[in-house]
Amino acid sequence: MLTVPRRDRIELERLARGRNTPSKIVLRARIVLLSDAGVSTGEIMAKLDTTAPTITRWRDRYEHGGVADLLKDGSRPGRKPALSEATVRGIVELTLRERPPEATHWSTRSMARATGVSAATVHRIWKAHGLQPHRVETFKLSRDPEFVLKLRDVVGLYVDPPDKAMVFSVDEKSQIQALDRTQPGLPIKRGRAGTMTHDYKRNGTTTLFAALNVLTGDVIGECRARHTHQDFLAFLGRLDRETPAALDLHLILDNYAAHKHRAVERWLMRHPRVHLHFTPTSASWLNLVERFFAEITSRRLRRGVFRNVSELEAAIRAYITHRNQDPRPFTWTASVKTILAKVRKANETLESLH
Repeated sequence: MLTVPRRDRIELERLARGRNTPSKIVLRARIVLLSDAGVSTGEIMAKLDTTAPTITRWRDRYEHGGVADLLKDGSRPGRKPALSEATVRGIVELTLRERPPEATHWSTRSMARATGVSAATVHRIWKAHGLQPHRVETFKLSRDPEFVLKLRDVVGLYVDPPDKAMVFSVDEKSQIQALDRTQPGLPIKRGRAGTMTHDYKRNGTTTLFAALNVLTGDVIGECRARHTHQDFLAFLGRLDRETPAALDLHLILDNYAAHKHRAVERWLMRHPRVHLHFTPTSASWLNLVERFFAEITSRRLRRGVFRNVSELEAAIRAYITHRNQDPRPFTWTASVKTILAKVRKANETLESLH
């Protein structure tokens, strides 16, 4: 039985009735008061909706330290000691320098097994050091002997276009498939994403010729069945007709053979206001129209359902028309100096690996 002095009982009653007393302190005070009154542990549990271990803990705390101990929370286990720097460094080095014997990249679980720590610990270390072994990005360094010359030419058109001229980024997006799903998809709803079948029917392909006005963001585009030099010449003719005759046209292109065909060279001789500027080989990332192709793919084509090529081409034309009502240019921000520094670093890294 617990015996509480009168002075303590007055203080405990004040705490138990106090409007501003935290609820956990009220509970502790009432446990001690009921115990002093001879109420059994079972009855206290029922009255206060608490547990026997809680009642025992705060009786013992009162007997040990009085009312003052009821006002303090019990000590808790300290935080687990942090991993040693050597362990963290070892996990980072293993992630960067080696691969697991049975796979192409580490997972948190495989790294945990190899190093004797938990998968959650591996995740925290990778996050702190910016490591994502599950991800991979594609790249290819250009080996074009005129890389620097072409780089300066193209970037110069983006950041300092010539006077009395229009600059277009031009390319073809070929083999766009008209795909129809084998079953209707389910609409999006709360708690569930929209669905579409994993299989599809192929209903033909088309090629999108596009010219992105670097200054305004407008797109001149048309779909054609093929992308031969004749198709390219037809598209050049459209650009020539739909742009002010008093302005020169500077077209940024990749090194596709159709762009350099003899027939194209003869056409250029008859149209001296049109100038072609070629990106370095294996450097399609320099062509801004690729950003537009990525945009139309993600927003209109990838989830589209097209029963035939005509529906596909109509959707492409509608997207371009809608976009041109409020065009937004893609702004080039990387300087030649910055790009060359990254290329130099990438080459040095590749050479160090071989």
